[in-house]
Amino acid sequence: MCHLFVGNMMSGILDLQNNLAPLVADFAGLRGVDAVKVDAACGSGGAALRSGLMAVASGELESALVVGVEKMTDRHPHEVTAALATAADADYEVEMGVSFVGLTALIMRRYMHEYGWKHADFAPFALNAHANAVHNPFARLHHKITVEDFEKSAMIATPINLLDASPIGDGAAALYIVPAESVRGGTRILVAGSAAATDTIAIHSRADALFLTAAYKSAQEAYKQAGVGPKDIDVFELHDAFTIMSALSLEACGFAERGQGIRLGLDGDILPGGRIPVTTRGGLKARGHPVGATGVYQIVEVVQQLRGECGQTQVLEARIGMAQNIGGSGATIVTHILKKD
Repeated sequence: MCHLFVGNMMSGILDLQNNLAPLVADFAGLRGVDAVKVDAACGSGGAALRSGLMAVASGELESALVVGVEKMTDRHPHEVTAALATAADADYEVEMGVSFVGLTALIMRRYMHEYGWKHADFAPFALNAHANAVHNPFARLHHKITVEDFEKSAMIATPINLLDASPIGDGAAALYIVPAESVRGGTRILVAGSAAATDTIAIHSRADALFLTAAYKSAQEAYKQAGVGPKDIDVFELHDAFTIMSALSLEACGFAERGQGIRLGLDGDILPGGRIPVTTRGGLKARGHPVGATGVYQIVEVVQQLRGECGQTQVLEARIGMAQNIGGSGATIVTHILKKD
């Protein structure tokens, strides 16, 4: 019998439905199965996959259905903003009145100060995401943008403007995982590496606010498990909730030196034909960011790339893909590496 793992962050806050897993099981026609909700803030989808993966890999389960889901549009934006802020430190960040966007804006401003980048230098991350989303029928924002659009978009929390940030939205995605040896025929996609790590939940408590330590630790462990390194990764679905997070993820995972993640965007290395393609189906920025579902979407999109199903944004000869799902401002980070068998 299939077992169900549901990644979700805010059902109890926005929908007043904490006991979500049996509800999903019921409506999916799986009434009676073992079902559990997994919450790791915006990293819930990746954490749900990791939970299901460990259960199947241990031999305890024969299979697992992993569902990521979030419903965010039935409440006023102020309520959604407050709910998202629960991913931060309640006592020392949220209590001070700062929003989640505000916290990230502080990181971005410091990054620009330390390394000398201008706001316009972040534009390639947003432009690439929107250009790729045009070719993804499941993406939310089907329109390209220009550098001028990026620079003139409305300010949210200086220096983060509207086009630096991913949109909220509703969404769901699902994965079915089984032992590799049970797959007969077709293209097998193997989970070659799976790792998670944590950092302090409050940004001010970190040794270095401009380095995603949990991304580094989880990526290094996933690389070790998969027997690969950054140079072997053909496609990287990173957690681009904000443009600054794209740069920090690329640096923490070994694709760029400290302070030089921006350069990959400016040089075109992140495009589908570049050295390390990212957000090839639109990413959080343009596919959308229904937080509990995002980590599952990322895995689905890596699988699509490895199976050659991505049309005009297909990465040629992609065989190894990586997905990284971030909870909070870097407090929980889950990294998966997949290989085409």
